[in-house]
Amino acid sequence: MQPPPPPPLANPDSDATGAPSLIRTYRAWQGNNVFFLKGRVIFGPDVKSIFISIFLIIVPVAIFCAFVARKLLDDFPHHWGWSIMVIIIAHTLFVLITLLLTSGRDPGIVPRNAYPPEPDDYDTTASTNSGQSPRPRLPRTKDVIVNGITVKIKYCDTCMLYRPLRCSHCSVCDNCVERFDHHCPWVGQCIGLRNYRFYYIFVSSATLLCLYVHGFCWVYIKKIMDSEEISLWKGMIKTPASVVLIIYTFVCVWFVGGLTTFHTYLISTNQSTYENFRYRYDRQVNPYNRGILENFKEVFCTSIPPSKNNFRSKIPKEPSDTNQRGGVRSVSPMLKKPTGNMELVGRPVYYESDEEESDYGDELTNEEHSKDGGSTDMSRDLSRTLHTEDSSYLRHSQWGRISRKWDITPEVLDTVPEVGESNRTASDTSSGPTGNSTKAAV
Repeated sequence: MQPPPPPPLANPDSDATGAPSLIRTYRAWQGNNVFFLKGRVIFGPDVKSIFISIFLIIVPVAIFCAFVARKLLDDFPHHWGWSIMVIIIAHTLFVLITLLLTSGRDPGIVPRNAYPPEPDDYDTTASTNSGQSPRPRLPRTKDVIVNGITVKIKYCDTCMLYRPLRCSHCSVCDNCVERFDHHCPWVGQCIGLRNYRFYYIFVSSATLLCLYVHGFCWVYIKKIMDSEEISLWKGMIKTPASVVLIIYTFVCVWFVGGLTTFHTYLISTNQSTYENFRYRYDRQVNPYNRGILENFKEVFCTSIPPSKNNFRSKIPKEPSDTNQRGGVRSVSPMLKKPTGNMELVGRPVYYESDEEESDYGDELTNEEHSKDGGSTDMSRDLSRTLHTEDSSYLRHSQWGRISRKWDITPEVLDTVPEVGESNRTASDTSSGPTGNSTKAAV
């Protein structure tokens, strides 16, 4: 009686039913984003900078409440001094909330394609190699008509898609973002279609916070001057905290106030920061400008579109996900992440680098055909010898489709001189008086 066959080995990427195991989308995310709360909150790769921004907001407000606002509680009738403390605390909370809404949400990331799109048109530039059919080419740009004006949209090699209108690829987050404005290091996130409104509210409310603290510091200095009948300089010496806050808020208001002014201009003309610096719409017609009132309505009075990504949805788990995170998918654990066209798996997409490689291969072919007959005979004999040898001498490389190279073991290479010498000897013995060699019959 034969023993029962051993049970099949379990596949770590499959469950008991044989179906592939599932993984949350945020765990296999290919961008550089950082997720919290199991994919419910998304930040940029520089998320740590948000703590610096929070520190720069909370610490000055705490100093103001302790050394300025507390001294003004009883200096106004009907307990209006308490309103100074309440307003500063409520305003600070509002600024922090808008900061988190800006940095902790999807800015409008366009999902990547698993494969490049099918080309609409074909560039039928024939290859120099005979017998090869024309290769399809994806155009780098496409023309789209917007309000009677031609606008070019570009193809993104990383995301393998044609970017939507006003979309651009952020090199920091490694994502294509709709209505991309810029990547803000202070909030640690891209500013795009879904969080631009909160970003503008954040910088404008931070400007008002600076002005509020700055103004009441002067009010407190004036109170000291009137109560003690001293000069301005002596009054400032008696409250160094107010002097520090005045200097700090003066510097900050130039930064956040400048951003508020600049983005107010951008909203009024329906531009993004990226478009303003790249296209210079002051020199040409802006196809998106619909008037000041309509432009402001578009930003503040329209509903925010839902995210195109469900970061908590489950997708089939790939083998590379167990070893690497963030889209680094290598075929072999000994190989690094492929770059360039190696990422475009599934459908052929050819660019300028493919033409250069093809031309280089054609040059090598022409050089081989230009050699003398003896070299041709040597290569023929070598090919026959290789075919008669054991198949273990030749092994096709795992990346043969990319490199198109053959690896030959040292044992076969040692036989090459012998084949060449035998061919050369046979050629010398068979040559006639005129020096022309005759080929031996096989």
